[in-house]
Parts: sequence; C-alpha cells; structure tokens
Amino acid sequence: MSPPVFLADPARLRADRVVLDGAEGRHAATVRRLRPGERVDLTDGAGMLAECVVAAADRASLTLDVLSRRTDPAPAPRLVVVQALPKGDRGELAVETMTEAGVDEIVPWAAARCVTQWRPERREKALGRWRNAAREAAKQARRSRLPEVPDLASTADVADRIAAASLALVLHEDAREPLSAVEPPEDGDIVLVVGPEGGIADEELERFAAAGGRPTRLGPTVLRTSTAGVAAASVLLAATGRW
Repeated sequence: MSPPVFLADPARLRADRVVLDGAEGRHAATVRRLRPGERVDLTDGAGMLAECVVAAADRASLTLDVLSRRTDPAPAPRLVVVQALPKGDRGELAVETMTEAGVDEIVPWAAARCVTQWRPERREKALGRWRNAAREAAKQARRSRLPEVPDLASTADVADRIAAASLALVLHEDAREPLSAVEPPEDGDIVLVVGPEGGIADEELERFAAAGGRPTRLGPTVLRTSTAGVAAASVLLAATGRW
C-alpha cells in the first residue's frame, strides 16, 4: 500500500528531520494514528516530495526522518479543464474526480446557462470549497503537484485561454469530430471546455470557435457536466501518454 501524503512547507523538506505540525500534523497523528516506523510522504504541492519514516508521534504532530527526496518534473502537455459551474455540490465532485485523474488546472467558469451562479459576496467561500476539494483529492491520489484552481472565469477569460493554448477543445453533443480522434500536442496547454447542464450558448460557442476552440464529441451519450470533465480528461491523458 502506498504511504499517505501530507503537505509541508518547502523549506522544511530540505532538512533531514521534519516536524509535521498544524492541521496536517494533527490529522496524521490523531486521525490517521501514524506511529514510529511507519512510512509517510511529504510534498510541497509543487513537485517536491520527501519520502519519510515516522521517528516520533504525539497528539498534534509527527517527527519524521527523511529517507530520500525527489522533484517530479512538470507534466507535458498540461491539461486544463474549464468547468462550468454545476448545481449543488457537484462542483466539488467534479474537482475531486478530475484531480484524482491527473488534471493540472481546473478553471471554474460562469457560463451563461449555469443554474448555479457564485454571487460576489459568496464567491471566495465557493472557490475555497473547490480548492479544498482539489487539495484533499491530490493527497488521496498521492500527487506531488496540486492542481491549480484559479478565480472564477468569465466567457471572455475562457476565450483568452483558448487563444493561448496549444490545443483547445470544446465538448459539444452536436460536434462531428470525436474526442478520441484528436491528436494532442507534445507540450503547452490543452484546454478542454465543459459546458453547463443547459449546454453552451450559441454565442459562447461562436466566441470560442473564433478563438481557436474545436468542437468535439465525447460519445453517443450525454453526460452530466460534473462527470464529463473526468471522462474527457481520461481520453486525453491516455492519448498524451501520461496514462
């Protein structure tokens, strides 16, 4: 079984002995009940990973001896999923599953037909839930790099991302080109746009096409917006050789 992963400050990871305290230390010591001799991995969330063994444990922290260190290279190409806001808590579910699959950046998008809208006074709280879901899912998946979850994007922001991408794909049920036939680039960003429950508006589709987005079809069935992203990401990760 793979050792559990916890987040730590990068400066601490350079030492031969690390004290894991705070929220991560309390979780490791109290919830996971890790004890001396057990293996633990620490990461800074940006590619650095330290393989450790527990030297001592108390109620709120672990003392760890570092066995080895490595820095995992940034993946290429990067996979960026622009996710229209789903209803209810399905947004966190989408973030969780895409993080587990290996998506590198998950961009929340306020599409025109989104049933859910993040009001200004609640935006930071909603964004925090997405970021927390990404962080916890990355630890569960034993990732050394946490996915980025930037601020809420407008349609104009998404069009700019599409224009700057090495490859930009827009999932659409009426598209003729199947996603499985797409040839991915070797580097740069692949931007994948997932629309809301009500579908991508014609004006949005036109704007994305003008920026270089290619409409693609995932399959013969219509998936929920909260599951379409991870399904499409799986196809692309396999095509790039990252899976």
